[in-house]
Amino acid sequence: MNQALLRTDDEYYTPKHVWEDIQEYIPKDKTIWEAFKGDGRGAEYLKELGFTVVCDDDDFFSSASKGDIVVTNPPFSKSKQILERLVQLGQPFIMILPCSKITTQYVRNLFKDSFADLKIIVPPKRIHFDKPGMVKSKCSFDCFYWCWKVPTMEHLPNLNFIPQRAPPRCLVNPHSQ
Repeated sequence: MNQALLRTDDEYYTPKHVWEDIQEYIPKDKTIWEAFKGDGRGAEYLKELGFTVVCDDDDFFSSASKGDIVVTNPPFSKSKQILERLVQLGQPFIMILPCSKITTQYVRNLFKDSFADLKIIVPPKRIHFDKPGMVKSKCSFDCFYWCWKVPTMEHLPNLNFIPQRAPPRCLVNPHSQ
């Protein structure tokens, strides 16, 4: 497989359960700006969960903010530029990004004055994104929910774990035997 293509192919979409896992952390009284539309399903999932969502095809880097908080799964190849712009705008966000970004110098420098406002939420299991043309996509790396200046998270520690859901119970019909 062409490794260069893997580094620039950002067409991976977020399954609904990923937003369900974090819905309690997303402020209900704020308008969400889903700044990276993709196939539009992410915005639809957030709307189904009861959020007010603005999502269009405008260029994130040249348009004005369209909501109170950005909630998105952005193109990972542009994460540095996206984080820089959001911090420059002072725009609160919840984004899915690879956990390896936490050790980069640009993250250290970008958040050096606001580390207290940066919260990391660890999902209950590895996120496997939807890839067009693939029946089942397996992600080879882990991601966090990166949250910055989210008003409903001020009381949280900087590192948080979403508990694993209990597997569904198997109900046995006593009359089936």
